[in-house]
Amino acid sequence: MRIALAAALAFAAFGFNGTAQAQAQGGIDQRVDRLEREMRAVQRKVFPGGAGATVEPQITPQVDTTAPGVPATNPLADLTQRVAALEGQIQTLTGQVEQNQYRVRQLEEAFGAYKAATDGRLKALETPPVQADAAPTDADVAAAGDPAPRPAAAAAKPSADRAAKVAAVERPNSGDAAEDLYLYGFRLWQAKLYPEARKALEQVTTKYASSKRASYARNLIGRAYLDDNAPSLAAVAFYDNYKKDPNGERAPDSLYYLAQALVKLNKPAGEVCKVYEELTKVYGDQLSAEMKAGVAKGRADQRCK
Repeated sequence: MRIALAAALAFAAFGFNGTAQAQAQGGIDQRVDRLEREMRAVQRKVFPGGAGATVEPQITPQVDTTAPGVPATNPLADLTQRVAALEGQIQTLTGQVEQNQYRVRQLEEAFGAYKAATDGRLKALETPPVQADAAPTDADVAAAGDPAPRPAAAAAKPSADRAAKVAAVERPNSGDAAEDLYLYGFRLWQAKLYPEARKALEQVTTKYASSKRASYARNLIGRAYLDDNAPSLAAVAFYDNYKKDPNGERAPDSLYYLAQALVKLNKPAGEVCKVYEELTKVYGDQLSAEMKAGVAKGRADQRCK
């Protein structure tokens, strides 16, 4: 009777312990499953590209060096240690993700500042320079007390000698209207009749805008302004030609002479160097030997880096 009661109590105690261990084991298994899911989620965030990228586990298999006959460690304790290690690894990866997100925000802010500064410089470059060499106004003449007529008024009524010079310039008649008009403007420019040359060349740009001579005409308009001591208007014409037709045959020439116009306007060396840099970057292979030598000299004069 006593033996049977003792056996029953022993069986009940063993069953209770087995049930408790099974419940603890089940709770640990759930924690392990949850941690593994979190680990996979973190790895997908750290390695969005996939391709099998994983994080090397911090837990390495342990070699069993226990001598035979020595009781093994409690399996529940081993599983608890593994869970604690996984939790620590997840915390480390989470910290790394937060650091990466912070660095990305810093890069985005730095790029935004750089873009704003670059847009400002480009806008300043696209804005036409102040026309310091424009004809004086009536108020300026009155304030200075200069009774001499303005240059524009003098140009409006050319003298007989100038009219004779213009009439002496031969007009081409090849049958190609755009070509003939451009060549006529070119010959006027060669004769140093700059206002008349600009007038003829402007007709090329308006009447024959699709002609290849339009790029030539816009560039030569800038040359006429530059040779007529109007560097601000020349800079506008050169930049207009480069902006409107960057693939035109005279676009490189316009950038080259734009730098010279900026020098005559006493612009900072940094602005001149930017024009030379743009010229060599976009048209380096298309520049003639003469122009390359001119660019090298201009950069040396401005001490461009």
